[in-house]
Amino acid sequence: MLTSTDFSGLFNKRFFNHFLPVPATNALAKGMITPNFELPDVTNGRSVNLADFRRRRPVVLAFTRIFTEKQYCPFCFPHIKALNEAYEAFLDRDVELLMITSTDPRQSKIVIQDLGLKMPLLSDPGGKTFRAYQTGQALGAPLPAQFVLNKVGQLRYKHLFSFLDHNASVESLLQAVDRL
Repeated sequence: MLTSTDFSGLFNKRFFNHFLPVPATNALAKGMITPNFELPDVTNGRSVNLADFRRRRPVVLAFTRIFTEKQYCPFCFPHIKALNEAYEAFLDRDVELLMITSTDPRQSKIVIQDLGLKMPLLSDPGGKTFRAYQTGQALGAPLPAQFVLNKVGQLRYKHLFSFLDHNASVESLLQAVDRL
C-alpha cells in the first residue's frame, strides 16, 4: 500500500514568512551579552525570560527546526532526540538547556508528547528570537543554531547551521559548558 506524507499545516503564514533563504550571518561574538527574550515554555506551561538566568546559572540555547508537529527537519530530529537524552547531563552541570522552535504552542505540545521531551521547549512562531540571534532561514522555517552562555549571559560558544555541520553535537556542547 502506498502512503503519502502528511503536509497538513505546513503551508501556513510561518512557512511563507521563512520561505526565502537568509544565511546565518550571526554577528554575536564571544564575550558579548546576548539578546534577551521572553517566550512561553510549552513543556511546563510558564513563561521563560532569559534574563532570569543571569547571575544564577549558565544556559544552552538550542534553536531547532521543526516544520510542523508531523514534519521534522531530517538534520534536527536526531539532534532533538540526542539533546533530550542528554538533558540530565546538562542539569548535572547546573546548566539549563532551552530548546527553541518556531512551531506554535499547539504544534509544540504534540512534539513534546510524541518525543517525550523532558527539556523546556520554547515556542516562537513569529521567529523574533531566531532573527535576534541571526540564525538564518530557508524553505519555510528558521535554521538551527546553538549558543552557550555563561552565568552573566555572555556568549561563550556558538554553532550555526551549515550543510557540512548541521548542529553542534551533544559532546561539543558539554565540552563548551565544561570550559565555562
